[in-house]
Amino acid sequence: MLMPKRVKHRKVQRGRRAGSTKGAASVDFGEYGLKATEVGWVTSREIEAARIALTRHVKRGGKLWIRVFPDKPITKKPAETRMGKGKGAPEEWVAVVKPGRVMFELEGVTEDLAREAIRLAGHKLSVASKFVKRT
Repeated sequence: MLMPKRVKHRKVQRGRRAGSTKGAASVDFGEYGLKATEVGWVTSREIEAARIALTRHVKRGGKLWIRVFPDKPITKKPAETRMGKGKGAPEEWVAVVKPGRVMFELEGVTEDLAREAIRLAGHKLSVASKFVKRT
Protein backbone atom coordinates (compact mmCIF):
# COMPACT_ATOMS: atom_id res chain seq x y z
CA MET A 1 0.00 0.00 0.00
CA LEU A 2 1.19 3.51 -0.80
CA MET A 3 1.63 6.02 2.02
CA PRO A 4 4.05 8.82 2.87
CA LYS A 5 7.17 7.98 4.87
CA ARG A 6 6.62 11.01 7.10
CA VAL A 7 4.24 13.97 7.18
CA LYS A 8 4.35 17.42 8.72
CA HIS A 9 0.84 17.07 10.20
CA ARG A 10 -0.66 13.77 11.34
CA LYS A 11 -4.26 14.94 10.86
CA VAL A 12 -5.57 17.31 8.19
CA GLN A 13 -8.88 19.00 7.47
CA ARG A 14 -11.23 17.47 4.92
CA GLY A 15 -11.00 20.31 2.39
CA ARG A 16 -13.26 21.36 -0.48
CA ARG A 17 -14.04 19.22 -3.51
CA ALA A 18 -14.63 21.91 -6.16
CA GLY A 19 -12.62 22.88 -9.23
CA SER A 20 -10.44 21.07 -11.74
CA THR A 21 -6.91 19.71 -11.51
CA LYS A 22 -3.95 22.08 -11.17
CA GLY A 23 -1.43 19.81 -12.89
CA ALA A 24 -1.01 16.38 -14.54
CA ALA A 25 -3.81 17.10 -17.03
CA SER A 26 -2.03 15.59 -20.04
CA VAL A 27 -0.33 12.30 -20.86
CA ASP A 28 3.34 13.20 -20.33
CA PHE A 29 5.22 9.91 -19.84
CA GLY A 30 3.44 7.12 -21.75
CA GLU A 31 1.24 6.80 -24.83
CA TYR A 32 -2.12 6.10 -23.14
CA GLY A 33 -3.67 7.26 -19.89
CA LEU A 34 -6.58 7.03 -17.47
CA LYS A 35 -8.04 10.49 -16.81
CA ALA A 36 -10.48 11.33 -13.98
CA THR A 37 -13.77 12.96 -15.01
CA GLU A 38 -15.10 13.72 -11.53
CA VAL A 39 -13.92 14.81 -8.08
CA GLY A 40 -13.15 12.25 -5.42
CA TRP A 41 -10.75 10.58 -3.03
CA VAL A 42 -8.83 7.59 -4.36
CA THR A 43 -7.56 5.37 -1.54
CA SER A 44 -4.21 3.60 -1.53
CA ARG A 45 -6.09 0.28 -1.75
CA GLU A 46 -7.89 1.40 -4.92
CA ILE A 47 -4.63 2.54 -6.51
CA GLU A 48 -3.02 -0.83 -5.73
CA ALA A 49 -6.05 -2.78 -7.02
CA ALA A 50 -6.02 -0.76 -10.26
CA ARG A 51 -2.27 -1.32 -10.65
CA ILE A 52 -2.67 -5.08 -10.23
CA ALA A 53 -5.59 -5.22 -12.70
CA LEU A 54 -3.61 -3.23 -15.26
CA THR A 55 -0.36 -5.18 -14.96
CA ARG A 56 -2.13 -8.55 -15.04
CA HIS A 57 -3.92 -7.68 -18.26
CA VAL A 58 -0.81 -6.45 -20.12
CA LYS A 59 1.18 -9.38 -18.67
CA ARG A 60 4.91 -8.70 -19.22
CA GLY A 61 4.46 -5.99 -21.83
CA GLY A 62 4.55 -2.24 -21.44
CA LYS A 63 5.61 0.27 -18.82
CA LEU A 64 3.24 1.75 -16.24
CA TRP A 65 3.36 5.12 -14.47
CA ILE A 66 1.19 5.87 -11.42
CA ARG A 67 0.69 9.64 -11.31
CA VAL A 68 -1.32 9.92 -8.08
CA PHE A 69 0.02 9.45 -4.56
CA PRO A 70 -2.11 9.11 -1.40
CA ASP A 71 -0.75 11.89 0.81
CA LYS A 72 -3.91 12.90 2.71
CA PRO A 73 -4.70 11.05 5.96
CA ILE A 74 -8.36 10.26 6.65
CA THR A 75 -9.28 9.87 10.31
CA LYS A 76 -11.97 7.71 11.87
CA LYS A 77 -13.27 7.37 15.40
CA PRO A 78 -13.59 3.86 16.88
CA ALA A 79 -16.92 2.03 16.63
CA GLU A 80 -19.52 2.72 19.33
CA THR A 81 -17.76 5.87 20.54
CA ARG A 82 -19.72 8.89 21.73
CA MET A 83 -19.38 12.20 19.90
CA GLY A 84 -16.73 14.63 21.06
CA LYS A 85 -13.42 13.82 22.75
CA GLY A 86 -11.38 15.09 19.80
CA LYS A 87 -10.65 13.98 16.28
CA GLY A 88 -10.21 10.28 15.51
CA ALA A 89 -6.97 8.48 14.67
CA PRO A 90 -5.66 8.32 11.08
CA GLU A 91 -7.31 5.34 9.40
CA GLU A 92 -6.25 5.40 5.73
CA TRP A 93 -4.50 7.48 3.08
CA VAL A 94 -6.17 9.01 0.03
CA ALA A 95 -5.16 10.98 -3.05
CA VAL A 96 -7.39 13.97 -3.85
CA VAL A 97 -8.37 13.63 -7.52
CA LYS A 98 -10.08 16.38 -9.50
CA PRO A 99 -11.49 16.32 -13.06
CA GLY A 100 -8.79 16.28 -15.73
CA ARG A 101 -6.17 14.48 -13.62
CA VAL A 102 -4.26 11.72 -15.43
CA MET A 103 -3.95 8.97 -12.81
CA PHE A 104 -2.22 6.17 -14.75
CA GLU A 105 -0.10 6.11 -17.91
CA LEU A 106 0.90 3.16 -20.06
CA GLU A 107 3.20 2.57 -23.05
CA GLY A 108 4.75 -0.27 -24.99
CA VAL A 109 1.48 -2.10 -25.80
CA THR A 110 -1.07 -1.95 -28.61
CA GLU A 111 -3.96 0.50 -28.34
CA ASP A 112 -6.57 -2.28 -28.07
CA LEU A 113 -4.69 -3.94 -25.21
CA ALA A 114 -4.15 -0.58 -23.48
CA ARG A 115 -7.85 0.34 -23.83
CA GLU A 116 -9.00 -2.90 -22.22
CA ALA A 117 -6.35 -2.78 -19.45
CA ILE A 118 -7.22 0.82 -18.58
CA ARG A 119 -10.95 0.01 -18.64
CA LEU A 120 -10.35 -2.80 -16.12
CA ALA A 121 -8.25 -0.49 -13.92
CA GLY A 122 -10.95 2.20 -14.05
CA HIS A 123 -13.49 -0.23 -12.58
CA LYS A 124 -11.33 -0.52 -9.45
CA LEU A 125 -11.45 3.24 -8.75
CA SER A 126 -14.20 5.17 -6.96
CA VAL A 127 -14.05 8.09 -9.44
CA ALA A 128 -15.39 8.12 -13.00
CA SER A 129 -12.61 8.09 -15.57
CA LYS A 130 -11.91 7.82 -19.29
CA PHE A 131 -9.22 6.51 -21.66
CA VAL A 132 -6.98 9.18 -23.23
CA LYS A 133 -4.19 9.13 -25.80
CA ARG A 134 -1.12 11.33 -26.04
CA THR A 135 -1.68 14.25 -28.41
